[in-house]
Amino acid sequence: MNKSAVTFAIVVGEHSGDTLGAGLMQQLLLSHPEAKFIGIGGPKMLALGFENLFDMEELSVMGVFEVLGRLRRLLHIRKSLSDYFIANKPNVFIGIDAPDFNIALEAKLKAQTIKTVHYVSPSVWAWREKRVFKIAKATNMVLSLLPFEKAFYDKHQIPCTFVGHSLADDIPLVSDKLMARKALGLSESAKILALMPGSRGGELSRLVEPFLQTAKKLLASEQANSIELIFVVPMISDKRAQQFNQLHQKIAPDLPVSIIVGKTQQVMAASDCLLTASGTVTLEAALVKRPMVICYKFNPLTYYMFKGFVKLKWFSLPNLLANKSLVPELLQSEVSVENILPLIEERLFEDQSALNQAYTDIHLMLKQNASEQAAKAVIDLL
Repeated sequence: MNKSAVTFAIVVGEHSGDTLGAGLMQQLLLSHPEAKFIGIGGPKMLALGFENLFDMEELSVMGVFEVLGRLRRLLHIRKSLSDYFIANKPNVFIGIDAPDFNIALEAKLKAQTIKTVHYVSPSVWAWREKRVFKIAKATNMVLSLLPFEKAFYDKHQIPCTFVGHSLADDIPLVSDKLMARKALGLSESAKILALMPGSRGGELSRLVEPFLQTAKKLLASEQANSIELIFVVPMISDKRAQQFNQLHQKIAPDLPVSIIVGKTQQVMAASDCLLTASGTVTLEAALVKRPMVICYKFNPLTYYMFKGFVKLKWFSLPNLLANKSLVPELLQSEVSVENILPLIEERLFEDQSALNQAYTDIHLMLKQNASEQAAKAVIDLL
């Protein structure tokens, strides 16, 4: 194969996918230094020379009704990508997460003899199990992050490679709290609670109010009176920081918070406890090994349409991977100050060292040199 001629088409839909995509690109460049990467990528991928056809933020939509509002634009983007890749055939197309967007695109490309990979399995083991047959038709290979996913695909005789998670490779087994605080200029003696209401606009708008109201109550509580208590808000981008700041000024302008952009993992390491939205960030928090309370609120109509289809005991990655209730989860109407506050107080002021062994077990399970394994699977497919 002429390595200089290799083109990798990649589409990611959010920041966690950008991290996976950047790791994959770095490994592919080791064996194909002249390769071209094109499609939709995030800032980490762009820094490695990725060529963007559309902005990643256009795909960062969750929920049926949120998608409906953007459907025409999303369909236009998908058709444009399909037309472009069929006319300019890449050696392989890699859809990273964003299954509702990517799997339909993969199906069109595979029908045109373009090899396709889907990186990050959709939660077919949790709901809408029959999607697995669509995935089989659309892809030549699934790259799974979690070990139980490979067992599911093996049962259906669909090619799948368990690669582990790049976060488990990148995050040290022990995250130094004091070092992180020094790097961020935060108090070494204070109790620090990280407020993490999400990286998407919709989820952030639904979670900021209960998170800020909880922080206000916590600050006024008797336990907090005797200590220095700091609230830190890590934001994925300036755009999300601006959105949070507007809501903060409206909901709790007198509550002191420190907004830090682009250093989420460092903020987690500096914190004693996290109040966080669900998502990949909860796995990152488990790998950093901090106690957390996980909340999630869907658009109400989306939630009531689909709640009967989900067959999971838990919705967060730490609990799914531990196969037990390792960290508390609050969903939809459960997300209230009355429910959040005692859970935060327990984790902020009581010893949580018993969590560390369970977190370490998860860390070692997922530490598989994921980007290297994913790149090898893609090259083998080529």
